[in-house]
Amino acid sequence: MRFRPVSPDVLAGELTARIDARERAGWTRVIIDGAPPTEPGVLADALGERLRVLGRPVLRVSAADFLRPASLRFERGRHDADARYETWLDEGALRREVLGPLGPGGSGRVLPALWNAATDRATRADYAVLGDGGVLLLDGELLLGRGLPHELSVHLWLSAPALARRLPGGEHWALPAFARYDAEVRPLHTADAGVRADDPRHLALLDDAPV
Repeated sequence: MRFRPVSPDVLAGELTARIDARERAGWTRVIIDGAPPTEPGVLADALGERLRVLGRPVLRVSAADFLRPASLRFERGRHDADARYETWLDEGALRREVLGPLGPGGSGRVLPALWNAATDRATRADYAVLGDGGVLLLDGELLLGRGLPHELSVHLWLSAPALARRLPGGEHWALPAFARYDAEVRPLHTADAGVRADDPRHLALLDDAPV
């Protein structure tokens, strides 16, 4: 594997250029995937700012707002790594309310948030309409390998030692979920743009997936 060093700003700029190069008919669904320490939402926000300057309508959605209720997430206990990997995300709702409406023939009418995991209640968010040529930026963890429809995917990858070092101690029970994800999905290679993020200030883009 060969990696090309990039700064966070350069990465955001190159990804923005790739997204903006797409035809403006229809929508572009972008998945930004990574374990919590990689802060995929920060990259998604940076892309959103740049795309809006270019005149592209942008909708930000976080997979964390499409988790299942606690009664379902914690059926096997609060610290079950396999459950976090397999069942925490409400894939059906994410497809139905976000990704499907932005696919070919879709309505463009999206529910940007469904469930507040902190309060364990529905968000009661209003539907939003993403204009033609708009870009969906969806961030979250463990998103690839599920067959979620999208036009571009980015994975922020951490080596096992870096993940263990940067993940808060109270979250170490989830390490097996991320190890399993890395082994089964190989997201660094599966993503359209794989980024090594062991050092958040000095990223490296996998040459096999040039931007």
